[in-house]
Amino acid sequence: MSARLRLFGALLILVGAVQAAPAVGFLRVKGPDLVDESGAKFFIRGTNLGNWLNPEGYMFGFKKTTSAHFIDEAFRQLVGPEQTDAFWRAFRANYVTEDDIRFIAATGSNSIRIPFHYKLFTNDTWLGGRSSKDGFDLIDPVVGWCRTYGLRVILDMHCCPGGQTGDNIDDSYGYPWLFTSEHEQAVYCEVWKRIAQHYAKDPTILGYDLMNEPIAHHVPDKDALNKLLEPVQKKALAAIRSVDHRHVVMFAGAQWNGNFAPLSTTPCDDNLMYTCHRYWTKPDFIQDFVAFRDKVNRPMYMGETGHNKYEWYRAFTQTMEKANIGWTYWPVKKPRDGSWLVFDLPEGWDAVVNFVDGDRSSYKAIRENRPDKEAAAAALLQYAANCRFASCRTDAAYLEAVGLKVPVRPLPAVRDRK
Repeated sequence: MSARLRLFGALLILVGAVQAAPAVGFLRVKGPDLVDESGAKFFIRGTNLGNWLNPEGYMFGFKKTTSAHFIDEAFRQLVGPEQTDAFWRAFRANYVTEDDIRFIAATGSNSIRIPFHYKLFTNDTWLGGRSSKDGFDLIDPVVGWCRTYGLRVILDMHCCPGGQTGDNIDDSYGYPWLFTSEHEQAVYCEVWKRIAQHYAKDPTILGYDLMNEPIAHHVPDKDALNKLLEPVQKKALAAIRSVDHRHVVMFAGAQWNGNFAPLSTTPCDDNLMYTCHRYWTKPDFIQDFVAFRDKVNRPMYMGETGHNKYEWYRAFTQTMEKANIGWTYWPVKKPRDGSWLVFDLPEGWDAVVNFVDGDRSSYKAIRENRPDKEAAAAALLQYAANCRFASCRTDAAYLEAVGLKVPVRPLPAVRDRK
């Protein structure tokens, strides 16, 4: 075969991968598996759109300023509210685009998990947004792109009202108030009901991940809170089922999605499955998840894992696939290797980090430690530009380690598909 023919064949394969068939029909639980409407097994493989709708400090190079509202406050002290709002608008517009979704599909992935903050669906002011429609305005286009490129979407409430974790990842106030507040639980259920009503007829949505990593291990009264975990998730399930009977719902385990002992081994819904997380362990350490999955005879899904070495990714992926545990690695992109895509921190970013992680304990400290505001504002907007797909590099070694394809860039465009 000539070199030209081989190249043509490779391009056909790539275009076929990018133009994956749109999701047709809802997925459902059948024993330990997810199946489509024909009864064929669906095994989750994909990534998380982490940092997009719930920014985290380490993704900006911050060590002390770790959660979204702390980051937002620091940026407002650094460059003012107008420039901060402009940054968040640019960040949200650039961080996830159609190019990113097309790239994810071209790797052979079939799913994405979208972590989001509940305030995107309320009228709370949050990162420059002020409308209960913000969440749908941001997520709906991504769902549409996923429909075009044949990806399923898992919606993950990463930050619940009142906080479900009590640490930086839920953007909370240092305690999982969700479990002790009837008011916060009511907001929690209402938000999930609105989301489910909006997506009830859309089979592109794989399902609803009710809460991310509830009840941190260091919460003093975690044993008492663990007993409230399933009842609160059942409330959200009931709210969803009042408007949506077709989508899969996912219950989380306690202590970073790692402890399923507090959950009943008798599932309370026909279309219920479970989601686990595991970081920084030996790559064969999932026996506890397998044991619980076998007891309940329902699918177990690794919603998050990652932040490790390539050799570990390879071994852990093989472990999960052998154990019939689907996965979405965390995250899709970050400012260093070990992800689908990698981008650079902008010039002058050290000054931003030094201020954000520095002494801001008084107005005097803020005034005296603030760097040049124009340079800082330019660095923020450059960060937002650098995270756009066209500015990102592909981490081929990462994709190969998790058993995915390394797409050839630039990717062919797919437009106006019916």
